[in-house]
Amino acid sequence: MVRTTFRTAFTMIELIFAIVVIAIAVVSLPMMMQVNSKGMENNLVQEAIFGASVELMQATTGYWDANSMKDINLSDYARVVNISNDCNATTKLRPGHINQPFHRRCIDDTTIHTASNATGNPDFSTLNDFAGTKQLFIGNANGASGYKDMNYTSTIAVALNSADRNIKDITVTVRDVADNNKTITVLKTQSANVGEPQYYKRTF
Repeated sequence: MVRTTFRTAFTMIELIFAIVVIAIAVVSLPMMMQVNSKGMENNLVQEAIFGASVELMQATTGYWDANSMKDINLSDYARVVNISNDCNATTKLRPGHINQPFHRRCIDDTTIHTASNATGNPDFSTLNDFAGTKQLFIGNANGASGYKDMNYTSTIAVALNSADRNIKDITVTVRDVADNNKTITVLKTQSANVGEPQYYKRTF
């Protein structure tokens, strides 16, 4: 008769192996959580950059200056503002313009104008109408959906270029309000005082 016995306890090797596995899990978990949190922050920063680029492109859709539409009763298109005093009073052209119909022209009033930086015109938006600070996005304060408490603002600044007054510099700055207004990203572009060409209408 063969007598069979069954073990009811772990061996020392099994216990050591289990302790090692648990130790690895305990040590790795905080690191994994840290990597996951860092990845979320990077995603938020990337989203902020995308949002800032959208605002930058939106700002460039505005007319260069309020004076660009001084001829609004004559044309629905923006004209070149005579800042450098190089617009011809007769042809309404400046150096570099093409002397053909429907091409870019100086405003009909070719007296010397300075960029007014006017805002608030109900008929059209200028670059300066987009200047200011607003909230870009905010995360959930309770950390829901994996987002931490995040408050990003974007500030759009419009200023005449110091070297050429026919150019305006547009700067979008994204800051983290929750982190002492730390600058996240800065995007820049320029808009030139070139007016708009009219659409050519073909007739038969």
